[in-house]
Amino acid sequence: MTASIVANSVSTWYGEVATEVLERASAVKLLICDVDGVFSDGRIYLGNDGEEFKAFHTRDGFGVKALLKHGVKVAVITGRKSRIVEQRMSGLGVTDIIQGCEEKLSAYQELAQKYELTDADIACIGDDIPDVAMIQQAGFGVAVFDAHPWVQQQASYTTTRSGGFGAVRELADLILLAQGGLMLQGGVSL
Repeated sequence: MTASIVANSVSTWYGEVATEVLERASAVKLLICDVDGVFSDGRIYLGNDGEEFKAFHTRDGFGVKALLKHGVKVAVITGRKSRIVEQRMSGLGVTDIIQGCEEKLSAYQELAQKYELTDADIACIGDDIPDVAMIQQAGFGVAVFDAHPWVQQQASYTTTRSGGFGAVRELADLILLAQGGLMLQGGVSL
């Protein structure tokens, strides 16, 4: 990603990004993500026998692996419980997988305490009302492109990509760009 500074913004693959956004991204040590509507497009497919299906984008997976390799921790906090989420996130190397969580801000605070981080060290990405308290608390609160309009208003940054279609990868790229860790070669994507 080439980064050319123009006034108070930086030109990136995702368009112009305010320098303040990259300053926030440069401090991130932990990325907390919602799942439905962020890693997926928010739709849940149910089979006749009660099985549940979701689609995850491989680009988002590559972004998660790149962050972990760079030393940025990644966690998920989701209101639903799903074996699919456990399988996908574990496969990416995510160890903090909090499911069935109705009070997401409490889980956020527990992660901050566990890793001895301040809010400025944390980025949070979400798409709907249950994510707002975390987005407001985090030093770098992010909404996906197709998030609820009020959620977008609460965020420091709104991605140009929709949930399930590369929003997490976009955020990962911006964090890595801001921290000088963006690598444009190799790696294994899931």
